[in-house]
Amino acid sequence: MSGTDSDRLKAASISSAISMAVEALLSECAGRGPAKARTYVTEDLIMVVLYDTLTSEERAIVRDGGADLVLSARQAFQQAMRPELIATVERFSGRSTSTCMTHNHVDPDIVVESFVLMPRTNGAS
Repeated sequence: MSGTDSDRLKAASISSAISMAVEALLSECAGRGPAKARTYVTEDLIMVVLYDTLTSEERAIVRDGGADLVLSARQAFQQAMRPELIATVERFSGRSTSTCMTHNHVDPDIVVESFVLMPRTNGAS
């Protein structure tokens, strides 16, 4: 297996582990996890895209015109979860993060968690 193939396999394994861990964390904290999570790993950025995250209560509020209220509550919820999300990404990636950013959307129901990684030092992988 070439170095490139090995790197892809390692990134796929890290992606899968992060997706499963973030799904479990959201399920534990929100009482319901996303229907699907997909993690993308690049040199200095990890993005977790979560699909179908809203609870039935949040969907009802959105249908009643309260999308801004749901987005505001989601922002506060994710701010509280941020340390656990960062710890999860750092544990599986082996890298420190410089920042974590969240973006929520209700239609379609998608959340993107972005983690900017600290630069590598001394040629570390």
